[in-house]
Amino acid sequence: MDVASLIHSEPTGEPCGTLKRSASTTFDDVGEGPSRKRAREHVAATPEDDEQQIDGRALADELEQELQCGCCSALVYRPVVVAPCQHFFCGSCIVQWVKNGGTNCPACRGLSLSVTPSRAIQTLADVLVRAAPCKARTVNERMQADEIYKTGALRIPTPRQASPEPSIPQGGLNVVHPCPHCSAGNQWGWTCPDPIVDPDADPDGAWQSDDGTPPGHAYCGNCESILAIRAPTTTKCDFCQVSFCGIGIPGRCIARPLGSQHLHGLTDLGDLLQCGEVYDIFEGNSVEVEIMFDYLTSKGLTPQHIYRDVVDIISRSPRGFAPLIESEIFMDVHGVAAGVDPDPTASRSRICRMCATEVLLWGLKDWWVQERAKGYLAEHIMKRPDCLNGALCSRQKEHAHAKEFNHVIGPAPASATHPAEVPGEASSSRQTREDNIPPAVLPISRLPDHLAHIFTGAAMPGPSDDDLPEPPKELPSATQPDRVPTVHDGVASMSSFDAVEAML
Repeated sequence: MDVASLIHSEPTGEPCGTLKRSASTTFDDVGEGPSRKRAREHVAATPEDDEQQIDGRALADELEQELQCGCCSALVYRPVVVAPCQHFFCGSCIVQWVKNGGTNCPACRGLSLSVTPSRAIQTLADVLVRAAPCKARTVNERMQADEIYKTGALRIPTPRQASPEPSIPQGGLNVVHPCPHCSAGNQWGWTCPDPIVDPDADPDGAWQSDDGTPPGHAYCGNCESILAIRAPTTTKCDFCQVSFCGIGIPGRCIARPLGSQHLHGLTDLGDLLQCGEVYDIFEGNSVEVEIMFDYLTSKGLTPQHIYRDVVDIISRSPRGFAPLIESEIFMDVHGVAAGVDPDPTASRSRICRMCATEVLLWGLKDWWVQERAKGYLAEHIMKRPDCLNGALCSRQKEHAHAKEFNHVIGPAPASATHPAEVPGEASSSRQTREDNIPPAVLPISRLPDHLAHIFTGAAMPGPSDDDLPEPPKELPSATQPDRVPTVHDGVASMSSFDAVEAML
């Protein structure tokens, strides 16, 4: 069949399955009247789409959590990113971190190569503030941050080089070598009365390390070298009972008097800022820690100043250092065996570097409570109401709550009133206090109706005198307890509490 015949041929009336697709069954139920467009609109308007609407408030809260600064735990302001770890912080927070001696990323403590502004994070923060203005930082906070940080790249200084390891002889690890005082005519001018045999001169008579410590000797708590206990250069810490040689590393291998000892690992505020125990002491409340560090910076105080004040506070307390000894915070602070405390009640005069640090951390919060009472803090900080739960508050890690309420609360005087109640916690806390009151001392309004008349004196039909228990015998006047008005005028020997118990 040629092309012309195909063109002019009559249609056969049979549809061609390969050229035309059959109608979809979806439109079988569509009526003649409504158009297909209206049908599609009807199908699109389903309840499922209504349920997928975004909650703007929840989105703003979640975005605020994601954009919190790793230092101040608030919405990031003029953010900068630390490379290569990519943690971001407020520019002013990083500047303060560097000024206080920080030498790495504040979040992961990783090595930092550069700190640069982040335009992407700043854009997200701006969008959040426009949508939820209540999330913005206060005007005073922004002004202070602008004074501290000027836009631009920063650099975190590299960590200081660690002290060299002490040179300890490596030969003869299974034997104990003589101490510096064991050889006669040594440079220290004192000879050990129980000298250790030199394993190089007499291998058979050498002291084996598996046999313990040689008599009259011990190991230095700092350099771990062998020492003579009675040598003039040897000192002993009165807290951990560990001895120090005074020879290995000058200034470190020594137990000094309490007030003159240096702290281990806490030379300046930067070291204290990086000390994780500080945040544990304040129950993870970064706001209170930040307030304390701002105060220390403004006053130029160092950890050494705080340590001396803490020693003075503890020394003037009734029990002195006894609570610290009993808490066993000085146990196993060194890598060598400690001696035996000859008199746990004796006074303490010498201390090592490790124990001095423990003393500082133990008394840091009490010191801060007393320092706050001097009135040097800003007025808006001191005027914050005390949280009802104080240091035990489970919400003090939340930045907004910690900023609104004070959680560093010292011992309250006898006439002190109750601290401010936190919204949302007041009713439950008040109910808990009332539930803990014994029934005998409940307010009259809380007593059952058939018992309230006992305290008010109102008349009420009650049991007859025959129904009441026999009154107890009168006690001698010296031991006679106080009595209160009784149920009936004729019963004078029965207290109100006895009557309540009898009726119950």
